Amino acid sequence: MPLHPEIAKVLAVLPPAPQGPLDPAAMRAAEEQDVVPADERLPLHAVEEMTARTPSGEVPVRVYTPAEETGLKVVSVGYCLAPEAAFPAGLDDCYAVLRWAAEHGETFAWDRTTLAVAGDSSGGTYAAVAARAHDDGFHHITHQILYYPSLDLDFDTDRYPSLCENAVGHGLETAGLKPFNAFYFGSGADPADPLVYPIKRTDLGGLPPVLVVTGECDPLRDEGELYARRIWEAGGKATVSRYAGAGHGFVQHFSWIPEYHRVFAETSAFLGRR
Repeated sequence: MPLHPEIAKVLAVLPPAPQGPLDPAAMRAAEEQDVVPADERLPLHAVEEMTARTPSGEVPVRVYTPAEETGLKVVSVGYCLAPEAAFPAGLDDCYAVLRWAAEHGETFAWDRTTLAVAGDSSGGTYAAVAARAHDDGFHHITHQILYYPSLDLDFDTDRYPSLCENAVGHGLETAGLKPFNAFYFGSGADPADPLVYPIKRTDLGGLPPVLVVTGECDPLRDEGELYARRIWEAGGKATVSRYAGAGHGFVQHFSWIPEYHRVFAETSAFLGRR
């Protein structure tokens, strides 16, 4: 199926990417402009800014009570970013906040029945790596939710068909993956480290059940689906949900399209909330 026509219309009027080296500050500023104004957002009971005091240092977090579809609290981590913060600082922040949230469960009125890690794109990388807490005897994580995650930072374009099939014209382009991720590698990330390449972790057994949501027209489609398959082959529970005609970032940018909005209900069902 080709790219959804509503997505294609939006992409057709976007300005071309600037030439020359990527500028992280400018890219972040552009993303800030896409944030929906506060008075247009879905109403929640409360949104609270907090500071998690952890062995990784003080990490800003934002707590949403409750999430619209699940009725659960969401703890969003303001982890430090590359290239300013050297690897694995951002990962350490996420890992530390995960344990902090569990240790301060009474703060969140947590009933200790559901503790999910979730993220999209590179946030999906961090969510998958956070499951390493299992290796340290931390067995509270009940679910992993990965929206079109980046899990294999090898830039050989022959390694997955989706990198060739969806190379151009779908928003995220295959040629842009290497320069974008160069900020991460330039900050000290080692290509041989499974904390960088979650899909190359030797043993994927014993991990929490995973929901991997992919877009049919996303270059990263196949690595996300392979990760789920490898967890299943290791004896774990894995669900893959591929959305036809969707490109990278569709949950963030195109959930207003009815056939994509159901991703939220699907997430809720995966968490056992419906």
